[in-house]
Amino acid sequence: MADEGKPDMQLFDLLSALLQQVESMSNQEEVELRAKIEALGLEVSKVPEQTPKHLDELEIAAELDKLSARLDNVDKMISSAMASDPEVKSLLSSTADIWMPVITASADERRGFVGTSGESSKEEQERSE
Repeated sequence: MADEGKPDMQLFDLLSALLQQVESMSNQEEVELRAKIEALGLEVSKVPEQTPKHLDELEIAAELDKLSARLDNVDKMISSAMASDPEVKSLLSSTADIWMPVITASADERRGFVGTSGESSKEEQERSE
């Protein structure tokens, strides 16, 4: 998969691996939590619709309201998962340094993320020369 180096893909790979660990430890399939993680992954990877180049203030406000509603849904999903399962809360808390930067980053910050496994950005390579 070409997206394996992207931080958001790394996050969802981590979440899936953690969920598998929880399932194996509890001998119980976490169907609802798996569905929530998959839904969140789909939401994060959506390509935004093309918008007109010149938006007026009302259109911008409407778009911001839509984004805010989506973020509220994500927050509810995470809060629900954390409230229903203390292990999920513990796992999310202990891995926050990995997933928080991904979900709070701006588009420019996301482009600046560096993949793991020895990859480095052009900018880092130029700095090291």
